[in-house]
Order: sequence, then structure tokens, then C-alpha cells
Amino acid sequence: MDVFESHESEVRSYCRGWPAVFQKASGSRLYDEEDNAFLDFFAGAGTLNYGHNHPLLKEKLLAYLADDNIVHSLDMYTVAKRRFLETFHEVVLAPRGLDYRVQFPGPAGTTAVEAALKLARKYTGRETIVSFTNAFHGMSLGALAVTGNGMKRGGAGIPLGHAVPMPFDNYLDGRTPDFLLFERLLDDSGSGLDAPAAVIVETVQGEGGLNAATPEWLRGLADVCRRHEMLLIVDDVQMGCGRTGPFFSFEQAGIVPDIVCLSKSLSGYGLPFAVTLLKPELDVWEPGEHNGTFRGPNPAFVTATAALEFWNGEGMEKETLAKSEQVEQGLGRIAATHPEAISGVRGRGLAQGLAFTDPAAATKVCAQAFDRRLLMETSGPESEVVKLLPPLTTTPDELDEGLDIIAASVDAVLA
Repeated sequence: MDVFESHESEVRSYCRGWPAVFQKASGSRLYDEEDNAFLDFFAGAGTLNYGHNHPLLKEKLLAYLADDNIVHSLDMYTVAKRRFLETFHEVVLAPRGLDYRVQFPGPAGTTAVEAALKLARKYTGRETIVSFTNAFHGMSLGALAVTGNGMKRGGAGIPLGHAVPMPFDNYLDGRTPDFLLFERLLDDSGSGLDAPAAVIVETVQGEGGLNAATPEWLRGLADVCRRHEMLLIVDDVQMGCGRTGPFFSFEQAGIVPDIVCLSKSLSGYGLPFAVTLLKPELDVWEPGEHNGTFRGPNPAFVTATAALEFWNGEGMEKETLAKSEQVEQGLGRIAATHPEAISGVRGRGLAQGLAFTDPAAATKVCAQAFDRRLLMETSGPESEVVKLLPPLTTTPDELDEGLDIIAASVDAVLA
């Protein structure tokens, strides 16, 4: 591994906790260059909901490339884009009664967020965006401005303005009624809060510690936005594409956001791909007003279209919810064994984790798990949560295998 230390930037991070050189991957397993198998409960930070190299997606991708089809096209019309748009409407939007225009803003979640923020400001003529404590929305400057993590914000090197944080669900441990502060500031002309253009929210804060908003809180937030004429943006970059069970994480709450950001598992294969979904009346862009070189990722269109086949019917959602219950029960047993060290189970769907009272223990647990050939990461402002993001296609037996490794790792750290 000397070559990486000699030539790669110090900014590298995940590799520091997983000192192995990986070569191959299939399903829920990664293999290093010595052919050691690692169970993957990281899934590319939620990018590989269908596992590594899913044969259905791989077959479609290889056939597309072998036939000299278009790879790069900016925003030109292509057959691959047409098929994606048709399938996305037929499989995802129409069955849910959702009417969204699809914008291709660039290759990453942060570009989807930037487009959403810029559009909200353009449409409303206002500047301020309301975000929430412990939010994470990306590493570009606009997205950082609505991100809570102090270390990541500090990397910007400039002031991050035109954004105001509000308490996320249960941030004040139930001591204050929901939105009391927010609504008081909105109603008081002396509060100093400029009328916001939009509110941006994650239904489950993936990087912020797997804090899951209740359906009631999300419905209340949507009502606040409606009454004060603010747009509601749901950042579904990590929790969308089925991570919490339904295709969109906000479906459980029964709300319809004005704008939705999707990326990560949208391509289904780990290829860079993002979309910003917007209600038709919000589509006030001038041609080329928001653009980018990599807006036409045709290989990603192909794998994303193939991945949408998983969402014909309710099978994928039901399987994911059943597996999430299995994970919740397994983590609950581990937490009950160490009540003094583990404050509880967090998250929803197949984005769950254990919150430790001593943040250092979470990092040690992940290190122990790596030694037992299981990949996991931490999350939360103090990295206090051991976070599980297994592929949705992980089998029940593989989930049990991983939960057993986690239990053994926790026992080793807390012994």
C-alpha cells in the first residue's frame, strides 16, 4: 500500500479504516487482492442498493457498450435517456401519483442539491434556505451551507451564508413542541429571519447519525412550508431508491415535496448519476441556465432503467421492510446486552445503527468488524453511531452473519 501513501492526497478517508487493497466484488461481498472475502455493510455509502455487479445490470451495461452506443452526450436526446425517462415515469412516478419534471444536473448528489437550491431561489425570488441540525447535503459550497457538520463546513474556507439551521425532529429531546421556534421566527417581523425560499430536509439523516424523522414531524414540516409559501426540498440522495423500504423515503409520511434530489443508487451499478425532480410549475429555467459536462451519463441511464425492473410491483419494498425488521431485532438484542454503553438503535429500513455513549467505542467496533471481515462505517457528529447500509439484495443469512460479527465486535470492545 506504499504507492497510495506516496502519491494519493491526505484527504483519503475510508481506506484508513479498511487497510486492504480490494480487487473484485459480487453481490454483498468484496474481495481483496489476496482473495479474502469481506461482507459489505457499507455498499458504497448507499450507492450499491442492488449489490456489486448485479448480473442483470451488468448484462445490460456490457451489451450497450459492446454495440458502440452513445456514452457521453451532455443533454442531447439519446435512446438511452428516452428509455430511462419513460421507465421512470411508468414504474416510479405514475403509480405514486407524482408529477415531476426530471432535471439532469450533473453526476453527484451534491449537484442535485445545488440545482434544487438555485431553482428554489430563482422561483421564489428569495435567498434564505432553512436546513436542520446534523444535516448533510454535500461538499460543494451551496450544499455545505445547508450542512451541519462543523469539520466539513470548515473546509470551505469562506463564510457559508444564506442558510439558517433549525432543530431536527427530537433534537431538543421532546422538551419543545415541534416547529415552535421555526414558526415564531417566521411570524415575528423582528426575528431577523428573512422569508425563506425553501426548506431542505433528509427524512433520515444518514451522515448525521441515522436520526429518523417521524411521519408526523414530516407532515408538520410540509404544513409549515405550505402555510408560509416555502418550497419543500427532500434530499433523498442516500435514503431514496428503496433504502427505507418504499422507493422514496418520504412516502411513509404521505407528503409530496416540491423538489426531490436523487443520486447514489439511482444508477443501480455505482455509476455517477443524479436527478433533481421538480413540480412542473417550478420549471422556470432558461435553456442552459444550469448545465454541466456530465449531464448525459448514458451507461448510467442503461443500468438505472434496468434497476427499475426491481420496482415493478411491491416485491422489493416488502422484502426490504422484512429485512429491516430482521436488522432492527438483531441490533436491539445487541443493545439490550450492553445498556450502559449503547443508548439505542437508530435509523429506518436498511439504514440502521447502534448509538454508543462513548463515541470512541463506535470506531473501535468498526475496526473489530473489519478484522472479522465486515465493512461498516460510523456516522453522527461525534462518529458515535455504528452505521449499517447493506445492499437491499443482501440475503437474510448474510444479514444474520453480519449481525453476529457486530455482536462479537461489540463484545470485544466492551469487554
